[in-house]
Amino acid sequence: MADALLSPVVGMAMNTVSAVAIGVSAAKVRKYEISDKMVPLMGVAGAMVFAGQMINFSIPGTGSSGHIGGGVLLAGLLGGVPAFLSIAAVLIIQCLFFADGGLLALGSNIFVLGAIPCLVVYPLVWKPLMKGGASHRRLTVASIVSAVIGLELGAFGVVLLTLFSGITSLPFGTFAALMLPIHLAIGVLEGIVTAAVLCFVFKMRPELIDAAQSGGQLGGVSVKKVVITLAILAVLTGGALSLFVSSNPDGLEWSVERTLENASGGSVSIEGIEDIEGGDGAVHTGAAGVQDNTAFLPDYAFADDPENVAGTSLSGIVGAAITFAAAGAAGLVITKVKKSGRPANNV
Repeated sequence: MADALLSPVVGMAMNTVSAVAIGVSAAKVRKYEISDKMVPLMGVAGAMVFAGQMINFSIPGTGSSGHIGGGVLLAGLLGGVPAFLSIAAVLIIQCLFFADGGLLALGSNIFVLGAIPCLVVYPLVWKPLMKGGASHRRLTVASIVSAVIGLELGAFGVVLLTLFSGITSLPFGTFAALMLPIHLAIGVLEGIVTAAVLCFVFKMRPELIDAAQSGGQLGGVSVKKVVITLAILAVLTGGALSLFVSSNPDGLEWSVERTLENASGGSVSIEGIEDIEGGDGAVHTGAAGVQDNTAFLPDYAFADDPENVAGTSLSGIVGAAITFAAAGAAGLVITKVKKSGRPANNV
C-alpha cells in the first residue's frame, strides 16, 4: 500500500497495532523450542520471500499481475509467530531501503501481509488442514486454501482501510468488487508456489515441517542442505528471475485503476493514479521525505539510472542479504535470550 491510500490517523493507528503485534510476538516466540539450527533457516526463508516478492507474474485475461505475499510459506517453514517476525523484517527492509510501500502504510502492510496469514490463517486454517501429519497432499491443499483465504482477507482489509481513511475516489462497493476477485486468482497461484516449495522441503527434511507446526526441537536433524538450497533459490530469484517480470500493474494498482475508471467514466492509466499514490499534507510529505533519505535503491533500481537492469539484480541480491541478516539476527537473539533464562519482558 502507498501512503496516500491512508489517512494519517488510520496509518498511525495501524503502525501502532503492528508494533504491538511485533512486541507480543517477540515475547511469545520464546515458547517455541527454537534451536540454533533454526536461526539460519529463519534468515534464508526471509531472504527467499524478499526475492520472491520481486517477481510479478501475469494473471491471464486480466491485464494485471501478482506476487507472492509469503506469509503462509514462512509459517509452513517456521511456525506462525516466527514467520510473522520474519515477514515484518522483509516489509520493513522493503519500505526503508527500497521505497516499496509507504512509511505511513508500513503498519498496514505488516498487518495485511504478516499478521493475517501468520497469526490468523495459519492457526485457524492451516493447522486444522494439516491435522493427522504432513504429507504432500495435505501440504498442497493447506497451501492453496490458506493462501487464498489469507489474500482475500488481506484484500478486504485494504478496502476497509481506504474506507476508514475516507478515500472517496475509491468507493467501497466498486473497490471491493475488483479487489477480491483479482486477489482470488493471485491467491491460487501463490498457493501453488507455496505448495511446491514446502513439498520440496518436506521431501528433503520432513522433520522441518513437523517442527514448525509443533514448535519442537530439530534434534540431530541437519538443515544444512535445506538452507543452502533455499539460499541459492533466493539469489537466483532476486538476481536473475527478477529481470523477467510482468510489466502489468499488480492486483492493488489494477483495482485502483479500474475503480477510478468506473468513477470517471473514462480510461485511466496507471500514471493517472498519482493523485492517489502521492499523498498530501504534512504527515504524507514527512513520511516520503524519510524514505527519500533511507532508500538507496528506490523501486529496486539505481536512483540516477532507473532503466539500468543491473539495479534490479543488485536490489534483489542486496535486499535478500539484508533480510537474511535481519531475520537471522532476530532468531539468534531469541535463542540467546531463551538460553539466558531471562523473563520474557526483558526481550
